[in-house]
Amino acid sequence: MSNRFTKSALLAGTFMAGAMIATPVVAQEAAGEAAAAEDEGFIVVTGSRIARRNVETAAPIAVVDAAEFSLSGTVNVENVINTLPQVVPGTTSFSNNPGNGTASVNLRGLGATRTMVLVNGRRWMFYDTNQITDLNTIPQFLLESVDVVTGGASAVYGSDALAGVVNFRLREVEGVEIGGQYSLTEQGDGARYQLNGAVGSSFADGRGNVTLFGEYYNREEIFQGDRTFSNFALGGSPLRQLGSSLPPETRLRYDGDGDVTGTSFEPNSNLAIFGSPGSLRDYQTPGDLYNYAPVNYLQLPQERYMLGGNARYEISDALELYTELAYINNRVDSELAPTPILVNTFLDIDSLVANGFIDAATEAQFRDLDASETGADQNNGLIDVQVRRRLEEAGGRRNLDERNSFRIVTGARGQINDYLSYDAYYMFSRTRNSNIQQGNASVSRFTEAINGTGATQINIFGAGTLTPDMVDVFRIQAQNGDISSIEVASASLSGTFGDFALGAAEPIAFAVGVESRAVSSRFIPDEFLASGDVAGFNAGEPTEGSYNVKEIFGELNIPFETESGMRFEVNGAVRYSDYSLDTVGGVWAYAGGVQFAPIPDVTFRAQYQRAVRAPNVGELFQGTAIGFPGATDPCAGVGGATPTGGLLATCLANGVPAGNIGLQQDPSVNRNQVIQPDGQIATLFGGNPNLTEETSDSYTFGVVLQPSFIPGLTITADYFDIVVEDAISTVSLQTVLDICFNEIQDLNSPTCRNFNGTRDAQGAFGRDNPPVLGGANIAEISVSGVDLEANYSTTIPFSLLTDSGEQMLNLSFLGTWTETSDFAPIQSDPTNVITCAGEFGLTCGEPTPSFKWTSRASFSDGPLTTSIRWRHLSAVDDDTDAADNFVERIDAYDLIDLTLSFDVNERLTIAAGINNLFNTLPTTPQFDAAGNVINDTNTLLLGDFNNGEQSNTYPSTYDVLGRDFFASVNFKF
Repeated sequence: MSNRFTKSALLAGTFMAGAMIATPVVAQEAAGEAAAAEDEGFIVVTGSRIARRNVETAAPIAVVDAAEFSLSGTVNVENVINTLPQVVPGTTSFSNNPGNGTASVNLRGLGATRTMVLVNGRRWMFYDTNQITDLNTIPQFLLESVDVVTGGASAVYGSDALAGVVNFRLREVEGVEIGGQYSLTEQGDGARYQLNGAVGSSFADGRGNVTLFGEYYNREEIFQGDRTFSNFALGGSPLRQLGSSLPPETRLRYDGDGDVTGTSFEPNSNLAIFGSPGSLRDYQTPGDLYNYAPVNYLQLPQERYMLGGNARYEISDALELYTELAYINNRVDSELAPTPILVNTFLDIDSLVANGFIDAATEAQFRDLDASETGADQNNGLIDVQVRRRLEEAGGRRNLDERNSFRIVTGARGQINDYLSYDAYYMFSRTRNSNIQQGNASVSRFTEAINGTGATQINIFGAGTLTPDMVDVFRIQAQNGDISSIEVASASLSGTFGDFALGAAEPIAFAVGVESRAVSSRFIPDEFLASGDVAGFNAGEPTEGSYNVKEIFGELNIPFETESGMRFEVNGAVRYSDYSLDTVGGVWAYAGGVQFAPIPDVTFRAQYQRAVRAPNVGELFQGTAIGFPGATDPCAGVGGATPTGGLLATCLANGVPAGNIGLQQDPSVNRNQVIQPDGQIATLFGGNPNLTEETSDSYTFGVVLQPSFIPGLTITADYFDIVVEDAISTVSLQTVLDICFNEIQDLNSPTCRNFNGTRDAQGAFGRDNPPVLGGANIAEISVSGVDLEANYSTTIPFSLLTDSGEQMLNLSFLGTWTETSDFAPIQSDPTNVITCAGEFGLTCGEPTPSFKWTSRASFSDGPLTTSIRWRHLSAVDDDTDAADNFVERIDAYDLIDLTLSFDVNERLTIAAGINNLFNTLPTTPQFDAAGNVINDTNTLLLGDFNNGEQSNTYPSTYDVLGRDFFASVNFKF
């Protein structure tokens, strides 16, 4: 074959190299072992330790070739992984709030904790108490391929592989490779650049190899204010500018029993604001809301250093030693608007006057209120208020995560005889995260400083009134730490029972082994965060825990083949795990699969898997931490409706004053802002040491078509059905609110009990005693659908750059139809099931389109490759029945990407491309003087206060950079 087909051959494998691969899920062995097996006509595919001649196995595997990363201009692996139809985006480079500076993979939407991530067939490293792998730690430039296995895989991998497995296979290097890439958006911001290098050499007549590598990567920030669609926090229907009720001018709510008549508190439900320093006026909604959006990151900045290497040396056929080393330093910032602080306290009128903090008119209002109060409060010189302020003078809230990760693998493998081989290794990895937070405030110090009980009184009565010395009274810098480690010792024996075979097939093969794992993790919060005496970033208590597991496993493959080519194959796998956790103990995982090929052109396959997942350290031992999830309080009147009937009775019993029912300051906000001032509600989260294991049952049925009468065509279709029972779930606040107040309506029930005593005097959920949500084995998660892959390669009779008069065309398609994606918060209640297939929103989260696909057409004309990629998401609907959001349906979404790659010679390749060629983005809103959106907008512009996640959309699913350019160069010598 001529050299002109080399690049196209790679492209042909981009999505379909593994279209027919499917196995009883055990990991791919390291590249060296696979190569050794291939020398004898056998290969080891991801999903099995058994070497075999046939790559067609029982469970579907999608394979992404390294060419896809270079053609898409991707440096971080998350950017390709999240385009796969099997994946619902997890945490990404656009996850600022919520976000933690990492990138995760979430197969089938079942959660990152249920997705196993491997590198060269072995566990990699995790970064926190939830035992999730950060994809930022994987060297993209050394990838040979990425294998995505559908369905539970615990029978061979052990815990975590409920949704499936993502195996990153790294290659060895011969010679020296140096590369670099630069990316920039059309608006000239968000620059990303990477420099990488690797050197490798074989020695001892190829019996050994050493590869060393290094990388530097830098990504610059983009603020939400740098894009017109995210510059304002939007909400309501129709859309309008909204924001936070904690403004830099200071908002007061009068909480005393005095007469507000004639004061600034009268017009708007006891609310007032300092319109100018020291001067109080009535609070206006939405005009006085604070626009927090522009100073939030849209794209998080990142800086990464990576060093590593691997080596192997074959002493004899019976002994090959190998090792892998990796060190990664990764720094990611997130930045939010300045700290919002809310305290319930009192104001000393005399001290405010003496310090000149308020003017005469404001003093008169305070005196009148004090005089009209009753009992001991009358004329005591104090008034009770709730203070809400945005601490702009203290600067933005900056959160720097610096993670240092280290991993080492050392092992031995070899042939015992002609029929048996072994592999034994030890792996240790450790990640330490230093988290530095700037812009926090001590709640106690702030409170004492405004009510006059502290050593220094501060002036919060107007925008810009806090001096640097005043800020120093309450501002704190917090530093937290995470330390996580995993140890694995594993040994396996694989081979055949001599030459015993059925028919013309290869011999019956097996693998058996033992494994021991130990995991531990700690979260060490700053003293202020641990005490809860903090405003800004969320407080949290220390977390520390560990456990170990000892396992035995086995696998069997029985093929049968006739001389005519008819083939039948049965395989099975089993694993027994004994956990040190008393609540888990000993558990079994097992799998069985079958394949049938009546003719070489057609193969039918099916598999069943029982998988388990033990709870992670965070789920078991996490200290109480506060969060602020987005939710709508049913007592605040969803969609502006006034609660009635059983809902009204439950709200009143929960502490909502009858006089506040039905109040609505601004109809466009779609809720009662007295009972719920903000779109986020303070909530406490914590671990549960009584958790048990999760279990899943997964079924796959498929067909592989390779028609001999259409050379170059491969089509696979696989149906999958995965059900996770006893799922560990901290049910979302929105779900619990809906179940408690709209369905159960009994505050004594276990579901509702944690809402008792959590509302303040106005009926709003307060921050002093927020509701508590904890994990439990109570949920069921299920997903089903069909994966379809197609690949076709052929030559076309046209060429500009070769003398052959032809070039190669490759067409590839990888798509998923999601039939169901269901979540039952309480698995014993079949009437309460949340359906998320084809939906998005406050309950389902990231959009889960019914149809998602990625396809590519590549033309290789000698040294020039022209490639076009088409990414598609079908339309999705809001997950609530009430039509109370501006956008109830996000239209179908399509992106086109273009890449050109040119092989200057055998040593130099240059490439350039454009992602999002047609600049598909949320519409730029146009506003009238009142902040109302007056132009027609597309359905990507949702609004943070409606059903968007952040930046008024879902930035991890829908592109927010716009037209994006990249160029790369790679040298090999």
